[in-house]
Amino acid sequence: MKPKVKVLVCDPIDNEGIEELKQAGFEVDVNLTISKDQLREIVSNYDALIVRSRIKVTRETIEAGDRLKAIGRAGVGLDNIDVEAAQKRGIAVLNTPEALADAVAELTIGLILSLARSIPLADRTMKEGKWIKRDLMGWQLRGKTLGIIGLGNIGQKVARIAKELGMNILVTDIIVPTPELLEELRAEYIPPKDFSKFLQNSDVITIHVPLTPQTRHMIAKKEIQLMKDKAFLINSSRGEIVDEKALLEALQSGKLGGAALDVYEVEPPSDLELIRLSNVVCTPHIGSQTLESQKAAGITIAKKLIKSLRSS
Repeated sequence: MKPKVKVLVCDPIDNEGIEELKQAGFEVDVNLTISKDQLREIVSNYDALIVRSRIKVTRETIEAGDRLKAIGRAGVGLDNIDVEAAQKRGIAVLNTPEALADAVAELTIGLILSLARSIPLADRTMKEGKWIKRDLMGWQLRGKTLGIIGLGNIGQKVARIAKELGMNILVTDIIVPTPELLEELRAEYIPPKDFSKFLQNSDVITIHVPLTPQTRHMIAKKEIQLMKDKAFLINSSRGEIVDEKALLEALQSGKLGGAALDVYEVEPPSDLELIRLSNVVCTPHIGSQTLESQKAAGITIAKKLIKSLRSS
């Protein structure tokens, strides 16, 4: 009798996702507090892993996974999984960017609006009993130029909302968008070789690319100096894409008008100097934290694992 496929769930996913796996005949173990070292010790007992962002699936863990056929991340990026090591072993690496796109895009727009109208500051000072109406002169999004770095699932959804808000849209991506998509978004494409033009012409820049060796610190001192004076930077992608030291200097000097951050180079941040600035709006990596997106991510990764494992 063929042994049951065993799946280890290392981070929380929606119960419907777990039920999908069980209904497919898989044996599912859930250990939401397992450490990296503990995972390495027991990974050889499993055919598949499901993680989110907490647990790191290292090369050592992958090499110890004698039975491992698939690793699923209920999320967008794959920077907590050694994809190269998995590919060398023929292990499928799966994620769920489509399930979380709406949530991250909506938060991104919320962060832009929060900066534009000083919503967090207005709320905080009201609760302190202050009435600082004269100090809260904002700016409208209509007519401003939004520069979108990365036109994947999330970038496209941000563009669609921004278009309806009356923003002009610039996009840059290593993959050239189709003319039909650019026409739909009423967007102008600027290739990566002309990144300086993209930076110089955007009032607000928002980042939607994965963390790779090529994108790490793709926004650093040089790039910030090319941006418009008083421009705004939004990062709801990965913290290490932005050089936080360079960002801090630009915000303190007044080169940039503000920044809105949902992600950080170190999470949670150990140095609070950046996030304590009055021209910074910050949230604790909640881009995908909606009931709907988390449910969708759990179900989607379960279905992808089932398909992958049945075909292996």
